[in-house]
Amino acid sequence: MAIVLSTAAMAQSQPYPEDVQFPPGWGAPSPQPDRIILTFSGDPSRSQSVTWRTDTSVNAPKAQISLAHGAPRLRKTAIEVPVQTTVMDGRQVLTAGVKSHYHTATFTGLQPGTRYAYRVGDGTHWSEWLQFRTASAGEEPFTFLYVGDAQNYIFELWSRVIREGYRNAPDARFIIHAGDLVSDAHDERQWSEWFMAGGWLHGMLPSVPVTGNHEYRPLTAEDDKAGRRSLSVQWRHQFTLPENGPAGLEETAYTFDYQGARIIVLNSMMHQQRQRDWLDSLLRGNPNRWTIVSFHFPIYSTSGNRDNRELRELWKPLFEKYHVDLVLQGHDHTYGRGRAWSFPSNTGTGVNRRDRKAGTVYVVSVSGGKMYDFKKSGWDNYDAQLERKAENTQLFQTVHIDGKRLHYRSITAAGEPYDAFELRKRKKGREARFRERMPATPERVHDNTVPHYH
Repeated sequence: MAIVLSTAAMAQSQPYPEDVQFPPGWGAPSPQPDRIILTFSGDPSRSQSVTWRTDTSVNAPKAQISLAHGAPRLRKTAIEVPVQTTVMDGRQVLTAGVKSHYHTATFTGLQPGTRYAYRVGDGTHWSEWLQFRTASAGEEPFTFLYVGDAQNYIFELWSRVIREGYRNAPDARFIIHAGDLVSDAHDERQWSEWFMAGGWLHGMLPSVPVTGNHEYRPLTAEDDKAGRRSLSVQWRHQFTLPENGPAGLEETAYTFDYQGARIIVLNSMMHQQRQRDWLDSLLRGNPNRWTIVSFHFPIYSTSGNRDNRELRELWKPLFEKYHVDLVLQGHDHTYGRGRAWSFPSNTGTGVNRRDRKAGTVYVVSVSGGKMYDFKKSGWDNYDAQLERKAENTQLFQTVHIDGKRLHYRSITAAGEPYDAFELRKRKKGREARFRERMPATPERVHDNTVPHYH
């Protein structure tokens, strides 16, 4: 049956406030494990961390792991590993209001390129058996997902994006969340939405979370009056991340290597100079062919009157100097992709003489339901070329690395191809060659999409 929306019906299609309501106490912790999530805290080829939540009655948590096999009696081949528990007491925190236990197990001594099954619980209350695969020890092909801000309409609308992303790339090895996972850093309901939207995917597809400005909010009414903001009270309890970044930025600035790619997560909220020195050391001594950096505030803003000049002046020279391949960002609730001009931009024909040289490719994207207008001037006032943009569109991105080639695709929540390009790099430390692969999909803007209330 064909469904046709009239203009009037379309204008009513996304009301404010959010039209998904939850009963009192929804999302509260219990003895049953929930919010199960995989993250990297060490070498992804040899270790894997899992974190989960319960109420405070669970004081003897357990985690079991086995080589994955086709026989159903996984418990017979499983071994137990030590579990650490932390107490998250948010009863005095604005919008948190709950005390809960978070438990973390880090499986170590694993074999590279191997599939494992695991479960977590307390001996009585168990999760299902979930599976993951370790990274290979060397350079091998792999795919990962990248999404911009989830933030609003998380359960209602972001759920379809992360699920469509997994359907599109079922062999993805991890997913980068480029900040603003929720709108209110400490809000238990919003975090419950985020975990429910991803569901079991969080327990099988490792997350690489980035802090955004909405991950920093006042803890108390006094903090609110004084303008003080703190990192989400849940963040370090529910995400077990590498602590290899600059001091004071534990688990918000970190790095890991994955099958020939160096992944670097930066915290654009604070200590930017301190991160510059750390970033320089990571890029200068990088043994990998490919380098991907992710943070929240864009180098080249894509909406409103926003501009992050200080960040651009501080970090961008390092991206260009060391030939960083991809910079993945969020914050601006639009889509933009392009490259900086670090070379003559006109040959008299209107075509850049070094168009095939990639430089660093900068991307801004959004996956949630909150949308902005694209900056009216585009990137005209920047030393960069905007090559693809979109408004009012939920998107996810896949990045596939296969030796000398990197394939990038941006896809709408409805599974429609929207943007694509390819990078080719023969040797590490060299600038990649760029090939446009943009599909014929018309540019999406507010005027040709279902109207969005602002």
